[in-house]
Amino acid sequence: MITQGQESIERMIFRKTNANIGRHISVSPENSSMQHLAYGRIILNSTKPLVSFSNGDRETGLICLSGQAQVKANGTETRFGQYDAIYIPRDSSIEVSTETDVDLVELSSDVEKKYPLQVVRFAEISKDPSMKFSTGGPGSSRHLQMVLAKNIEAGRLLAGFTRSDPGNWTSWPPHEHAKMLEELYVYFEMPEPAYGIQLVYKNTEYPELVTVVRDGDAVLMPAGYHPNVSVPGHSIAFIWAMAAHREVEDRQFGVVNVEPAFNQVGLRLEAIHKK
Repeated sequence: MITQGQESIERMIFRKTNANIGRHISVSPENSSMQHLAYGRIILNSTKPLVSFSNGDRETGLICLSGQAQVKANGTETRFGQYDAIYIPRDSSIEVSTETDVDLVELSSDVEKKYPLQVVRFAEISKDPSMKFSTGGPGSSRHLQMVLAKNIEAGRLLAGFTRSDPGNWTSWPPHEHAKMLEELYVYFEMPEPAYGIQLVYKNTEYPELVTVVRDGDAVLMPAGYHPNVSVPGHSIAFIWAMAAHREVEDRQFGVVNVEPAFNQVGLRLEAIHKK
C-alpha cells in the first residue's frame, strides 16, 4: 500500500533518467508536482542517430552535456557541442541528429507567446562574469554557469549548471522562490562512487524529502528550501531548471527568500545576479 506521503515523494524524485537511448521525457506536469516544467533526455548514437518531434505549445531548451549534435528547427540547422544550448520557440518541428553520439537535456514549458529561436554558445557566455561565477564560503563553495537565462528572450524557462567544490554544500544558505518559480535539479558528471544528499523542506523537523542523489537522478522542488551536499572527495554537479509561474514577469534569477535562521550568511545571487 502506497501512503499519501510516499506518493508525494515519488512525484518529487526520478531515478536514472539517463538510462535509455532515444528521446525520453521523464518529468512532466502529467506525472509530477510540476505545473509548467518538463524534463527529458535525448541520447543518440550509431544505433539511433536521429529523433524528430513537435513541441506544440511548449517552448523548448536543449542543452548538450556531451558529444555533438545537429538540430533543425524553423528552417534553421545548428551544430553544437558540449554545454552549448539552443532555445526553440513553441509550435516548432524539431529534428535532432548526430554523426557520433550526443547526450542532450530537453527542457520545456507551456507558453502563450512565441519567442525567437536563439543559439547559446558556451564559449561566448563563459566570458561574461555575470553568467559564469563562483560563490559561497567555507563549506559551500560552488561554481555557477547560467545557460538559458538573461542572455535569451523566453517566456518561462531558466537553466544553468552548478558544481560544488568536493564535499561542499550548494544552494546555501537555504532559499526558496515558490511564488515565482518551480524548479528541478538533474545530477550529471558524478561518476561512481560519487553521490550527494538532497533536501527539500519547509520545516527541518518534517522535511518533505531527504534522499541520496546520483548521476542521472532528477529531484523536483515545487516549494520549500532545497540545499544539497556532496560527499567528501567528490563534487555534486547538477543542471538547475526553472519555470516561471507568470510568463515573462516571474522569469527572474536570484530573487529568493532565504531561510530566516541562515539569513545572516548572505546570498550573492540576490542582488548581483538578478535578471
